[in-house]
Amino acid sequence: MSTEITRDVVIVGAGAAGLTAANDLRAQGLSVAVLEARDRVGGRLWTDVIDGATLEIGGQWVSPDQDALIDTVADLGLETYSRYRDGESVYIGPAGEPKRFSGDVFPVAPETAAVIEEITERLDAMVAEIDPDRPYAHPRAAEWDAVSWDAWLRAQTDDDEAVRNLAFATGSAMLTKPTHAFSLLQSLLMAASAGSYSHLGDADFILDKRVVGGLQQVPQLLAERLGDDVHLNSPVRTLEWGDDGVTAHTDDLIVHARYVVLALAPVLYPRISFVPPLPRLQQQMHQHLSMGFVIKVHAVYERPFWREQGLSGTAFSPYQVCHEAYDNTNHGDERGTLVGFVSDLNADDLFRLDAAERKARILESLAHYYGPEALDPVVYYESDWGAEEWTRGAYAASFDLGGLHRYGADLRTPVGPIHFACSDLAGAGYQHVDGAIRMGRLVATNIGEAARA
Repeated sequence: MSTEITRDVVIVGAGAAGLTAANDLRAQGLSVAVLEARDRVGGRLWTDVIDGATLEIGGQWVSPDQDALIDTVADLGLETYSRYRDGESVYIGPAGEPKRFSGDVFPVAPETAAVIEEITERLDAMVAEIDPDRPYAHPRAAEWDAVSWDAWLRAQTDDDEAVRNLAFATGSAMLTKPTHAFSLLQSLLMAASAGSYSHLGDADFILDKRVVGGLQQVPQLLAERLGDDVHLNSPVRTLEWGDDGVTAHTDDLIVHARYVVLALAPVLYPRISFVPPLPRLQQQMHQHLSMGFVIKVHAVYERPFWREQGLSGTAFSPYQVCHEAYDNTNHGDERGTLVGFVSDLNADDLFRLDAAERKARILESLAHYYGPEALDPVVYYESDWGAEEWTRGAYAASFDLGGLHRYGADLRTPVGPIHFACSDLAGAGYQHVDGAIRMGRLVATNIGEAARA
């Protein structure tokens, strides 16, 4: 027999957005219940120990523009430390030869560098016109949403290496989809969420700091403040809703509430049976949102051997299986950790291989950057969020061609007592923990105002 409880607000999802919303709502005097399908809190934040090594399986970095996250980290009493970046970086171009370099300009031919600089300046000017909360409102939004990111770049230049490097920041690195699969407008939103296209392409900016002990502590400590109001292993199967409120049904708990916050990725909304069904607009809109796909690779070594070679650990190549990699050594750890990323089509291809061959291919790619010592980690792990039942991709959802202009204005609009909050819906901080916190705060403010009306 199911237990029945009554709260002012029920929150579906115990990630950063849902837990921020729950704490803010409680601070306004409203009662809450948080229902989480997993056996842990954190959503796409997950710090775990694998074979004796502490790994950030999910999100991990803090950027200097992420005020919401920075404030939350400070409020929770957590400390941060800078990502290791002393020494030279490595770039591999179409010839396949690793080249060491300093600064943020890749060691490409002068004419290619000039093209990259010129188009970057043009993109920064375009991004400056984009309101990340209202990208669909730009006068050229319909036009920019009808052309793919790849097609627009190739219309600017016939320099393939320049195109691949320019496409990287929003494609493989962030949206983790093939560049022909999303629009110029979606790419501009991704850049606007970080302040500029230049910011998004600057690893020293976007991947600035980490939290000592792991970023999952943010949702863990937020959940501690809520105590027994957080219910794990409680996927919502059915959500009844109407003018008088909502009733959320899990396998053994029924929650009656005035409002509900869906604080989970939009691709998971279909896991819930809505009674009555959501309106036509939402049904259509959610079909045009999909997750990207990226393998986050963790390779732990007895020592950070690349530092002995004068390398920072930072590596890039649009021609490699691992398109980017970094020194990801934990604070105070004598061992060295590299983290690499394999995105979109490359990730698809690798998951058609067996585990041993996939590992060999990935380590071979790391060895192209760092030398043969990269072939022999003492701990190796692949974060595969595409196979995670309650996430189904990484890092977040984005629209297909034309979807952002067509549906963007309705993405956060409440449906009766149903409100929406997650990093996938954010403007500033889009696809990041910072955006999740911002959306949690926003939805709590909106519900608080509605409750007092």
